[in-house]
Amino acid sequence: MPGAVRHDGGVTDVTVGRGVRVGAVFVPQLPPERLRAVAQAADQAGLDELWLWEDCFLESGITAVAAALAWTERLTVAVGLLPVPLRNVAITAMELATLHRLFPGRARVGVGHGVQDWMGQVGARAESPMALLREQLTALRALLSGERVTVSGRYVRLDGVALDWPPPRRPELLSGATGDRTLRLSGEVADGTILTGGTTPAQVRRARGLIDEGRAKAGRTDHHQIVVYLHAATGPDAAARMEAERVRWGYDVIDGHGVAGNAEAVAGAVRTWAGAGADTVVLQPTPDDPDPEAFMAFVAQEVTPLVRN
Repeated sequence: MPGAVRHDGGVTDVTVGRGVRVGAVFVPQLPPERLRAVAQAADQAGLDELWLWEDCFLESGITAVAAALAWTERLTVAVGLLPVPLRNVAITAMELATLHRLFPGRARVGVGHGVQDWMGQVGARAESPMALLREQLTALRALLSGERVTVSGRYVRLDGVALDWPPPRRPELLSGATGDRTLRLSGEVADGTILTGGTTPAQVRRARGLIDEGRAKAGRTDHHQIVVYLHAATGPDAAARMEAERVRWGYDVIDGHGVAGNAEAVAGAVRTWAGAGADTVVLQPTPDDPDPEAFMAFVAQEVTPLVRN
């Protein structure tokens, strides 16, 4: 197999991507009652990870991930992400602990600022999103580690709070991030970072550098996972649907932000983003994909084997 053409120029080595996990999104523009069939199709096809979004005001993250995990046998189900302004940290810790005890090793959950306009709509917009996220991540990490936490912060206030049923081991804690300060904070406090759809390979590399600055500040030497969403479409009308996505998201060109085409084209793009530093590449279908169940099988059975060859 020849080196795959990179979407930012050059050729990526054929070994890049062998360790990358490949996921797909159940976009919340689909009604919740579609989730069961899509999750089961992903499970049966052997997809690595199914990702869900808690976008306002579409679908709940925790309810959906719990249902998807219960309906499937082996699939990892992830939420990227839970907006911290909407949630008391103790509730988030209880929900995550319950998920990880019910479905050990099968859930991945990230938290983040949330879209500030949405937070404003519900009266939850924080004066300092950075302070809120730092306090939530720090407290959540301690609670999920089984610690008893007393803290009086700007936003997080806990008085001797401890989980009666913490996970046997503290689970991975992901944080969504886009800006420089949040990327550094994620490296300092979180175990991994979720990068939004449309993030270019160059931006992934830059994000890794900022994350590493945060890790160095905290003296962390563990590997920091990077998850990135990648716009993707396949089928006869893939180019037209991806062009509509380009317009919707305001990209000048789709190249570097997403990919449309057959399994070889999509796998080549996954390898490019993996080569830039992503540990997990999550393919984000268009909201009008004609067959979400078939998209899951396409990613699992056609794209992923090419990525790992």
